[in-house]
Amino acid sequence: MDRADSATARGRTANPTDVAERMAEAHAATGRGDYPAALAIWGPLAHAGVGRAQNNIGACFAEGLGVERDHALALRWLTLAAETGDTVARRNLAALYFKGEGVEQDNARAAELYRAAAEAGDGAAQDMLSWMLLETDSAFFDPVEAHRWALAAAKQGIAAAMTRLGMIHHDALGVDRDAKTAAAWWTKAAARGDADGQAMLGAAHLLGAGVPRDRVLAAAWLIRARSGGSKLAERYLKAARNGLTADESADAERRATLPLAEWAP
Repeated sequence: MDRADSATARGRTANPTDVAERMAEAHAATGRGDYPAALAIWGPLAHAGVGRAQNNIGACFAEGLGVERDHALALRWLTLAAETGDTVARRNLAALYFKGEGVEQDNARAAELYRAAAEAGDGAAQDMLSWMLLETDSAFFDPVEAHRWALAAAKQGIAAAMTRLGMIHHDALGVDRDAKTAAAWWTKAAARGDADGQAMLGAAHLLGAGVPRDRVLAAAWLIRARSGGSKLAERYLKAARNGLTADESADAERRATLPLAEWAP
């Protein structure tokens, strides 16, 4: 749940300069971990109709930040914020509908809200909409649209969308199968720290699919991906380690722990 407590938020009736200053104060408070102070600032702004302040209060109730977790109040505040047109609020409200928190679970309503936020340029919403178009029930399955929104999110630097683009090209979902393009997207995602992207890049190096076959590099990426929480890594790690010499195995372990900036694939 994203507070996105930007100083650029604007209210319908409040003075824009005052709003920006107060939002900046609240942002500084959250940076110190002082959510009660931030909520005290957002409260009057929210009642004055400032959508971003309403969103931030809703997000705090959703996550239990400075207040007791209360999904009903989160729903109330996020609904108000979304009605002002606040993009982040639409995405946060979509998450409540998707998870069924404070409201009956509703994929259709979640997708509608994610789409509204995505069309307004919200990268996280674009990413989630892309995921829904591939991973939820058949009523939403649309690989062409999934590719479009994943590409939009990837252009905003969202690594998970890059990993998904790799899968789309690998599995020929609405596009021609293209191992090189898949591996190129996984390389970008891996460099940005996405564990599943690292796992798939490791698998690509293991198989020589779109990238040179390299068992040491494959093992290094897969070890790193597993450490990062990727469940995909376990599918390929044993195969990558088989046949490695003791020195090669040690090299893979060493490389897996290096900062990404120091990697030299």
